[in-house]
Amino acid sequence: MSSVQRLAKNTTLLFVSQMISYILGFFITMYSARYLGTAGFGVLSTALSLAYIFAVFTDLGLSTIITREVSRDKSLQTKYFTNTTILRLGLALLTFVLVVLFVNIVNLVHHQYPPQTVLVIYIIVASIIFNGLSGTFTAIFQALQKMEYQSISLILNSVLMLIGTIVVIYFNKDILFFALLYVIANVACLIFILSVYFWKYSLPKWDFDLNFIKITLIAALPLSIVSIFTLIAFRVDTVLLSLLKSSVDVGIYSAPYRLFEAFLFLPAAFTISVFPIFSQFFISSNDSLKFTYQKSFKYLTILSLPIAVGVTLLAEPIILLIYKSSFLQSVIVLQILIWTVPITFLNYIFGSILPAMNRQTTLLKITFISMIFNIVLNLWAIPHYSYIGASIVTVLTEIIVIILCFFVLSKSFCSVNLKNVIFKPAVASAVMACFILTVNINLFLEIIISIIIYFAVILLIQTFDREDHDILAQIIPIDRFKFLDRFFK
Repeated sequence: MSSVQRLAKNTTLLFVSQMISYILGFFITMYSARYLGTAGFGVLSTALSLAYIFAVFTDLGLSTIITREVSRDKSLQTKYFTNTTILRLGLALLTFVLVVLFVNIVNLVHHQYPPQTVLVIYIIVASIIFNGLSGTFTAIFQALQKMEYQSISLILNSVLMLIGTIVVIYFNKDILFFALLYVIANVACLIFILSVYFWKYSLPKWDFDLNFIKITLIAALPLSIVSIFTLIAFRVDTVLLSLLKSSVDVGIYSAPYRLFEAFLFLPAAFTISVFPIFSQFFISSNDSLKFTYQKSFKYLTILSLPIAVGVTLLAEPIILLIYKSSFLQSVIVLQILIWTVPITFLNYIFGSILPAMNRQTTLLKITFISMIFNIVLNLWAIPHYSYIGASIVTVLTEIIVIILCFFVLSKSFCSVNLKNVIFKPAVASAVMACFILTVNINLFLEIIISIIIYFAVILLIQTFDREDHDILAQIIPIDRFKFLDRFFK
């Protein structure tokens, strides 16, 4: 199987699983937000944001190191499994202790979190820790390009969450039960991943090596700091809103933020699949690495730009459909946040290729700059403009990251012709926007027709070239459809 075919297979598996998770997550978010209201949903969102920030301490960049090194040398699989599993158990305990310290310090100084909110935070953090413990197994599956198990785990998690959400609402339970759902789902997924790993690869041999652990931690340190900075930069807004404003403000902001995050399954699925290939090409073929980078940039731009345009124009009916009128103030937040999508799609590529090239220190510096920018600007914007200020700062932060990453890679590795990459998707998006603005029909039908119009224009204006044709031919038998040749210049 060629690199293109493996990438297509793994991306498709993750795409399908992420799509299913997105659809199920759509209903989970809709039902929980409607049931809990802006204040309750704000409490749950605050707990999740804190959990995601502190969850980085359960990994500290180990997953990326495992995937990168095992993809290059399969014989290291057992060594990484044994030693990083031991590491993660200690890190899980450390994470929970840090959260308890943080919450108690905040309440000592600020008196912001009531007892129920504190308990929700602790439960959600416990669930994220269980999720982190499965990181070693999923990283090895990723390195071996066996994405089907990770895909099943994603679907299992979403199915359990949806069933649990419906049950909790049916029995009219409070927010604590919503928090417990995360624990149940993540424990079930951990058991599944463990079972599959032991079934596929048998029980691993004991290969504890303290020196190896030290070397791995040193190698992972820049990536762990990058993860910490990234999560602080893009989760601290919700935490600051919870400290500086009310839980209602957090709910208004978090509802569209959860929708924005849902779109990230596309670049996440792609970059998880492409990272091992980036890592291999960095060792074996610099030209192939450049080619893969440029094509990744092009394809993710084509996918992301119409999302930003379409959601901006359809924000109000989308919010009213999912959350009802109590979240009407979230419309402007969604219209701002959605423009983070095309930038974030491309930042996913940078976040994969720099570590694959052993340039995690460069990524660390860029992430640190973005984190400081985000915190400082949010401390000014949130007191003055609340959730609208937080939304604008999120977009500006992503812009800072993409400018710095693009500059660094263009100067030292490979440039991308932005005009060629952006112009035709922008034209197709403009045609699609004209349709949305002039036609008022059922929302779902409007979205489907808009997608068809966009990709029809993309093909008609020959956005794809012969290289794209050759890539596609390795995935599907496109040569059987000769009429499609006219769409490749």
